[in-house]
Amino acid sequence: MTAGPELAESGGGLHTLRLLHRICRIYAVVAAAVPVFGFATAGNMGVLGDTWLIVSIVLTGIAAVVLGALVLPRQEALLAGFEEAGAIEAGATEADSPEAGAAPMAAAGAGVAVTGVTVTERATVRLAMVTGIFNLLWATVTVLMIVRPGSTTGA
Repeated sequence: MTAGPELAESGGGLHTLRLLHRICRIYAVVAAAVPVFGFATAGNMGVLGDTWLIVSIVLTGIAAVVLGALVLPRQEALLAGFEEAGAIEAGATEADSPEAGAAPMAAAGAGVAVTGVTVTERATVRLAMVTGIFNLLWATVTVLMIVRPGSTTGA
């Protein structure tokens, strides 16, 4: 069972998805400032060559790629699929048979097939997986920034 039909029927769920996607896009832009401030701070602390900082920089770069190349595009594709599913549901009139509005969903089997975008449980699970990878990368960077293993500047 997928969330497609339920989200298509409830405007609140779709509104929440749009809001969360907007927050992620804004976060991606604001997060671009983190390395700038990080390099400035590291320069002041004199730790630009420390291993923990280099690892943090590499992980931050990987996290940026995961966010920009995997998370945001998958969110956009799923959101487009949910919006299309909602438009299909809203377009069905009472004169239509109940099966007419649900035909695109039933035809897809496990998901909602809409203009080349298929919303399936597998697609949502993959989005959750890449989002989890992104979160683990940022958590690791955060720990490295707090613990600073091998740093002589105090922790």
